[in-house]
Amino acid sequence: MGAVVSCIQGFFRSIGACLMGVVNAIGAVCKAIINGVVTVLDVIITCLTCGYCGRRRGTRTRRSRV
Repeated sequence: MGAVVSCIQGFFRSIGACLMGVVNAIGAVCKAIINGVVTVLDVIITCLTCGYCGRRRGTRTRRSRV
């Protein structure tokens, strides 16, 4: 009788581990999507506030001839 109970416990543990794996995968996907959206919004806000992208900074160097 102990072998049957052990088998049933193992079965339920494997189902629980599988379900937790699915939940963890869904959480990881949601976290990756949210991080991507935050990064895109960060780039857009940076461009709108200080004009970093789309503009070249004036880095002209003067050369003197000797």
